[in-house]
Amino acid sequence: MTFLKWKPTRLFDGQSFRENNAVLITRADGTVENIIAAEDAGDEIQELKGILSPGFINCHCHLELSHLKDVIPPHTGLIEFLCSVVTKRGFSPDIVQEAIVKAEKEMYDNGIVGVGDIGNTADTALVKSRSLIYWQNFTEVLGFTDEKAAENMAHYSSVAAALQQALSQSALPHRTSLVPHAPYSISPDTFRLINALTENKIISLHNQEHPAEDDLYKTGGGEYLKFFRIFGMNGSPLPVTGMSSIRSVLPYFNKGQTILLVHNSYMPEEDIVWANAYAAQTGLTLIYCLCINANLYIENHVPPVALLMKHHCKIVLGTDSYSSNWQLSITSEIASLRKHLPDLPEATILQWATGNGASALQWQDTLGSFASGKKPGLALIDEDYHRSVRLL
Repeated sequence: MTFLKWKPTRLFDGQSFRENNAVLITRADGTVENIIAAEDAGDEIQELKGILSPGFINCHCHLELSHLKDVIPPHTGLIEFLCSVVTKRGFSPDIVQEAIVKAEKEMYDNGIVGVGDIGNTADTALVKSRSLIYWQNFTEVLGFTDEKAAENMAHYSSVAAALQQALSQSALPHRTSLVPHAPYSISPDTFRLINALTENKIISLHNQEHPAEDDLYKTGGGEYLKFFRIFGMNGSPLPVTGMSSIRSVLPYFNKGQTILLVHNSYMPEEDIVWANAYAAQTGLTLIYCLCINANLYIENHVPPVALLMKHHCKIVLGTDSYSSNWQLSITSEIASLRKHLPDLPEATILQWATGNGASALQWQDTLGSFASGKKPGLALIDEDYHRSVRLL
């Protein structure tokens, strides 16, 4: 059997950095055999300049929005951004597909091996059916009113079924589940229907991206009223609870789901404490997904990373979409976190990008670490995190 021997400047195994003379041994197909000292590795060692890491897990992306690259300018603020996404999606199918193809290749080439991908349509099915990336498809439900809850669920269930059917012949085991979009776009009955259909599944929820999200549930007013007017609504269609958005909607879930809370840009400490306690009491698993470059692109705002770490939250990374990012690169997300939060340990951020992401999306048996028998992909990162490439 042919073995490949990789000796980088530094070797990160998915949890921590190994000793400086560590050599990764893999089979030709990328299956991990072992990590050993260079003096025990024999000949034909490939010397690499940079950090060698397991492939990255991008836990939050919208591949189907790739055609919106450079369409929405940065720093518009979230409400204006959402209005632009809704009103500027009308591109020809050929342009949409061309952008999806380019974006998938970009992620593969820069070392991303698994993606939690949001979609309102099945536009990405053809590209994913040929992809060498693992896909957790989140078919995202939008449903503002209880009156149309059943109708909306039937529509998005058909989208999820079409996507899963298209991917059924893929060489990789893709998964698809229905998920709610955000607290400001899902009615109570729609939340209940999603809960009933997602027992023990992985789902996602955009969470507290803007202070106005809490205003909706506390008072029924605020900046989101502008967003609702696009859909012909003169007021909020959602119940006023007097509580923050996360306290108002997380109790709809009680069936053992793993829930990726995405962005959390304006999540206060008291809500972090409450959400973690609720999850522990009801058997939910909460994962907190950071997309710092999207936060910077839209609001020029850094999420409360220190608070999440203080309360031992499980953290993963995502890129969001080309509508709200300059690139689809986990390496660039790491670079931004290191720039804006220089006290964060380097190994901690890399763990978020690899082992934590694989565990969150339940791919830990194959991806996320250089454990023997796994085939996690190899990403080579330059030391300043300006660039990464996939080796296998």
